[in-house]
Amino acid sequence: MNYKETLFFIAKCLTISLESKNRQEIEKQLKSTSIDWDAVVKVSTSHYVFPALYCNLQRADFLKYLPQDLLSSMEYITDLNRERNQQILEQAQELNSLLLANNIRPVFLKGTGNLLVEIYEDIAERMVGDIDFIFSKEDYSKAIDILREFGYSEVKKQEYYPPNEFIHYRRLQKENNIAAIEIHSELLYIKKYANEFNYSFVAKDSQTLNGARVLSYTNKLNLSIIASQINDNGFYYKTMALRNAYDVFLLSKKTNAKAAVNTLNKLTNPLNCFLATCFEIFDKVDSLRYNPTAKTESYLSGFNSQFTNPIPAKRQSKFNKIYIFIKRIFYILYKSITHLEYRVFIFKCLTDKNWYIQKLIQFEIKKKKITK
Repeated sequence: MNYKETLFFIAKCLTISLESKNRQEIEKQLKSTSIDWDAVVKVSTSHYVFPALYCNLQRADFLKYLPQDLLSSMEYITDLNRERNQQILEQAQELNSLLLANNIRPVFLKGTGNLLVEIYEDIAERMVGDIDFIFSKEDYSKAIDILREFGYSEVKKQEYYPPNEFIHYRRLQKENNIAAIEIHSELLYIKKYANEFNYSFVAKDSQTLNGARVLSYTNKLNLSIIASQINDNGFYYKTMALRNAYDVFLLSKKTNAKAAVNTLNKLTNPLNCFLATCFEIFDKVDSLRYNPTAKTESYLSGFNSQFTNPIPAKRQSKFNKIYIFIKRIFYILYKSITHLEYRVFIFKCLTDKNWYIQKLIQFEIKKKKITK
């Protein structure tokens, strides 16, 4: 199995609990084809869907087709993730109660928000990093102070910190708690998009379920795409993040995906393009139908060329990385001209020998990953 075959096989497996056609096709493939399980493990773990893959195969009664040693590993990791997610839910409820007691209502985002409203049949399916939530402009600083008083402090202890990022406060953690937290003031890094999709926009139709405030299903679906396409630059690279795609698939069973992405303006095209790739890799699932345009067809062509013409695709990917890096540098330089706090931060970095050592280590790590 090459990379494309492996990726599409995993994607289709993620739908078999809800799509009978894909369930039949996957069982036929499991029975008649030699599956490269090493490749499946490598790709599913890199996309953070390894437990979701196991849960879907288990529900379909397909575990009997898997090697026994793989089964043991999958069960062990899935159990660990279920235990971790249960602790995350307890931590999120504690945070929710604390903030509500101080007249602040957080809106939980991303994986934690999805766990709270039970979009997964088994909480073990979703691999969650941090607990993300967003506040109104009025409550943002107050929430930071309350959480600090409650025992949360920086994940990375430093002598100085970069100016507050546009999208969220630096990551905080509390001793004996499973997850770090990210306190958001915005949902997107790019300001022209943030003006369209922000707290004011999502708060209007947010919902309260199980005592916690979360986004509407429509905005959950949109944010799942935004996190990959915009914040992680997936739109430039034309890559697929299966964890986000799986969330979009599940949310498409609760809201009209095509209508959801069309509720926006500037963001509609990048979101529609992601929806088009979801439709492709999940094998034309009806709930993932998108609005076919010249732009989406061009995007799909670029997405598929990664598999058919990998060398030019890698060259383009390197170009995109350089382009994004240069944009970031110019953004920082612009900020240093207009904001004193950025000038102070840059001066401290450039006069700190430990900063250079840290950057050298990061460069070496990235170089090793590229040469693998």
